[in-house]
Amino acid sequence: MTSTHADPPRTGDLRPLPYRLQGMLRKPGGAAIRRRWDVRVHDEEQVPKRGPVLLACNHTGWLDGPLMVGVAPRTIHALVKHEMFVGRTGLLLRSIGQIPIDRSNIDVHAIRLSIRALRDDRVVAVWPEGTRGDGELRRMKRGLAYLAMVTGAPIVPVAVLGTRAAGESVSAVPGAGTRIDITYGEPIQVRAKPWPRSRESVEELTRSLQGALVANLKRAIALSGQSLPGPAPDEEAKESDMIGPTDQRPQEDR
Repeated sequence: MTSTHADPPRTGDLRPLPYRLQGMLRKPGGAAIRRRWDVRVHDEEQVPKRGPVLLACNHTGWLDGPLMVGVAPRTIHALVKHEMFVGRTGLLLRSIGQIPIDRSNIDVHAIRLSIRALRDDRVVAVWPEGTRGDGELRRMKRGLAYLAMVTGAPIVPVAVLGTRAAGESVSAVPGAGTRIDITYGEPIQVRAKPWPRSRESVEELTRSLQGALVANLKRAIALSGQSLPGPAPDEEAKESDMIGPTDQRPQEDR
């Protein structure tokens, strides 16, 4: 156990998340994704090549998660709703190092697994909106800020456009040949804050991060010429404890 893993919250008792199988599957998986969809990646060099990283992505459709696992520049440990961890799908997700999270509660185990991965210099992908929807990042959960404050990991904003069309279900799969744009923003450096970390300080950082993520989303819309799909007919309601709304609407700058 290293001193880092012994720092609160302690994670030295957790096994490192697996990543080797994901590394083996990424090349054929990414190639399959690119054959089916017209994936265009912008500013990938913004993702640090080594060390801990938090990818903070907007969330509009089902494909967002598999897309990031397949084409991100490094293997990632994504926070995935625990309902997905059943049967063969659950076995695959666990074997490639994805992290189940109970979105209805503060999932301490998922948080600890994420911190362990970051302390092991891995990449953790977070969808701070908490669920699929309009993808405008107007409401955010506090987890992203908390993970950054605990570990000091830089946060890279990620804007994904094209994984859902206007009016479609959040479970819809884009048609073959659909253009999908992934735009990485400049890393946001966060100084690690020793324990204890107050709720107020986490909320303050969340609001600051929200502005930076929305700014990158606006830039992505301008760069790609794509637009966000708007609300989905079956999107889930946002939890009441989320930070927001922001007064910045990404679509207004199209």
